[in-house]
Amino acid sequence: MDDRIRRHAEILVDYCTEVGAEDDVLIAAPTPAEDLVVALYERLGQRGARPMVEWRLGRASRAYAREVDPDDFRTQEHRLAAMRNTDVAILVKGTRNTAEGSDVDPEKNAAGSRAKQPILEERLDTRWVITQHPTPADAQRAEMSTEAWIDFVYGAIVRDWRAQHDFQRQLVEVLDPADAVRIVSGDDTDIRLSVSGMDVINDAGRRNMPGGEVATVPVIDSVTGDVRFDLPVYRGGRELRDVRLVFEDGEVVDHDASQNEGVLTSLLETDRGARRVGELGIGMNRGVDRVTGNVLFDEKMGDTVHLALGNALEECVPAGRDHNESAIHADLLVDLSRDSRIEVDGEVIQRDGVFRFEEGFEA
Repeated sequence: MDDRIRRHAEILVDYCTEVGAEDDVLIAAPTPAEDLVVALYERLGQRGARPMVEWRLGRASRAYAREVDPDDFRTQEHRLAAMRNTDVAILVKGTRNTAEGSDVDPEKNAAGSRAKQPILEERLDTRWVITQHPTPADAQRAEMSTEAWIDFVYGAIVRDWRAQHDFQRQLVEVLDPADAVRIVSGDDTDIRLSVSGMDVINDAGRRNMPGGEVATVPVIDSVTGDVRFDLPVYRGGRELRDVRLVFEDGEVVDHDASQNEGVLTSLLETDRGARRVGELGIGMNRGVDRVTGNVLFDEKMGDTVHLALGNALEECVPAGRDHNESAIHADLLVDLSRDSRIEVDGEVIQRDGVFRFEEGFEA
C-alpha cells in the first residue's frame, strides 16, 4: 500500500474528526477506495473505535434511479437510523466512471435529494469530513495521467494544516466584521451581497479534506446582480458549463448555461431554497494549482470564488438569524485569476487571485 494512503487515513482520523475509543464511525465509500477504507480500519483499530462501512455503488444507484418513479423516492429509514447512531462520518469520493449517472432523469435526482434531506441533517450533527481517493476515472476527468492525478491529490491533502489555518485566518479577520461584499470578474460578473452579522469559518481541512477555503453565508435576501460561473462543475454525471444566474432580492430570477441547461433548471426547481445562496466561499489552498472538474479541489484554488445554491452553512448562522434551507447544496465557481477583484466594504482585498496579504498584490 502507498504510504500516502496511510498518511491520508491518519489525517482523517486524528486531525479532521479526532476519533476516540468511544466513537461509532460510519465510512461511506465507493469500492475503488478499498485501500483507503482498509487504512482507515487500521487506524481506527489503533484508536479502539467501532467502524462500519457503507459501500456506494454507482452502477446500482443508477439502476435504481432509472427504474423508480419520482414519487416513490422516500427517506431510507434504516440509513437514517444508522446516521442517528453515528458519532463520526467519513465520506469518501472516487469513481470507476465519472459519467455513471449521466442518463438519469434530472427530475429523479432532485427527488432523490429531497428524500435524503433528513439523513443529511443528521449527518451535519456528527463530526464529519468529505474526502477524495484518487482513481483512474477521476484522473481522466481532470485530463491527467493516473500517476499525475495521484500526486496532485496527495499534494493537496498531505500538508501542514495548522500553517494553512494561520494563513487563512488573515482573510477571516477581514470578513468577520464585514458588511458588504462585491465580486467583479470581466464583463459578465458583478454581484453584491451582505454578510453582516454572519459567522465566518476557516476550513483548514476539518470538514473537507483537502480543505483550504474561508466561507460565510449571505444575508438571505441580499444577493443582487449577475454572475457567470466560468469553471465547469458536474451534477449527476453531467457537466454544466458557463452557468449564468441573475439575482434579485436574494433569489435567482433568470438563468442559462451553454451546456446542460436542463440540469440547471431542474436543480433550481428542487425546492424554493434552491434559488437562493447558502454559501460564499473563497479558495486559499495553493496546493491546488489547476482546474480538474472536481469541485472538492477546484473550490479550494486561491484564485477562485464559489457560491453554493441551496442549504446554508448552519455553522455560519448565529442563533435567531434567518438562513436558507434546501435539499441541495450545489457549488458553482468563478475564476478570479484575471480581470477580477473582491471588495469588502468598498476596499479591494483580492485582485486577479492575489490577496492583499500576499506578495504581489496591487490595490
